[in-house]
Amino acid sequence: MHVGEAELKNVLPRRWAHSLGVASRAAGLGRILGREADVMVAAATLHDVGYAPRLATTGFHPLDGARFLCDEHGADERLVRLVANHSFALLEAEERGLREELEAEFPLLEEQILVDTLVYCDMTTTPFGEPTTAQERVVEIVGRYGADSVVGRFIRRASPEIFAAVERVDAALAAQPR
Repeated sequence: MHVGEAELKNVLPRRWAHSLGVASRAAGLGRILGREADVMVAAATLHDVGYAPRLATTGFHPLDGARFLCDEHGADERLVRLVANHSFALLEAEERGLREELEAEFPLLEEQILVDTLVYCDMTTTPFGEPTTAQERVVEIVGRYGADSVVGRFIRRASPEIFAAVERVDAALAAQPR
């Protein structure tokens, strides 16, 4: 059984459906990722594993998931750093007082295409695993968590960066032959 499935499917089935949708989006981006496609599909599948109740030590799922993948599975460093920093997690970490901790343990990758692609896949997939727009996804997240919650504040603050990352991936896709 896959690590993400083992941790999420039974306890958080909607979160698992979202992760499968994100992974499906990632699998369709091979033409812009080339050799990096496998690490992206893995990161997409595992990006929310830190929501699993048994892993939630800090309550900040990117950090909890990255620690789990590193400590219990000895996962590839790039994969772990993608999970730790997915969808502008540093901004949410800042809201939670965990930015320095996240940056020290799992520095952001310099490979912009990988960072952008994971944002693209996550932020254009609904909680049920269906495609959506980044704008609709941000509205959905704010609605689900509340505008004044930690997540609501973070997502509103991160939205210009999210939209820019999605635009960069859309441009890369448009530039590639089908």
